[in-house]
Amino acid sequence: MSDVLTIAMPKGRIFEEAANLLREAGFKLPPEFDDSRKLIIDVEEENFRFILAKPMDVPTYVEHGVADLGIAGKDVMLEEERDVYELLDLKISACYLAVAGLPNTKLNEIAPRVATKYPKVAAAYFREQGSQVEIIKLNGSIELAPIIGLSDRIVDIVSTGKTLVENGLIEYERIVDITSRLIVNPASYRMKDERISDLVERLNHVVKGNALTR
Repeated sequence: MSDVLTIAMPKGRIFEEAANLLREAGFKLPPEFDDSRKLIIDVEEENFRFILAKPMDVPTYVEHGVADLGIAGKDVMLEEERDVYELLDLKISACYLAVAGLPNTKLNEIAPRVATKYPKVAAAYFREQGSQVEIIKLNGSIELAPIIGLSDRIVDIVSTGKTLVENGLIEYERIVDITSRLIVNPASYRMKDERISDLVERLNHVVKGNALTR
């Protein structure tokens, strides 16, 4: 394949919604694309190569140039702070980052602790609020932290809020709204500008159209 565009994106909800956007934009993705268990998928008809990665790894792949483009949540972009350009808000996988905890509890005044998989974002938020907290980084089951006494609060992604309710937690503050973004490697943006510009234009047309019909 010549002039291949390599796109990194995570599996799951973002993958499914991004694939739908690409199809709406007129790109021909094979039916088996959605169900593939491969980590690298070539779509020769469109000169695309897709790398399926962990969400936090997508900006890393793009920054280091193994992927020209990536699709990553704004939460990941804020946490990772990678040297990439953000080209387009795709308006998919909407959610938000929030502070949550057990009901009717205050932050410990002596040594408040906050558990999260977003330590940079959480630290910056509480610093802006004038609160000094100890950040505890966890990689999963963040809701467990206040229940077992590991932390006073958590900072985590909230979509429907159902997970918080099921674990007896409540939302205290909303930090920032999150959607998925199209990002690009700076060198790729210069070298493959025509193909990337065409992709952005077609996706932007679909995104704007979808926004108008909501």
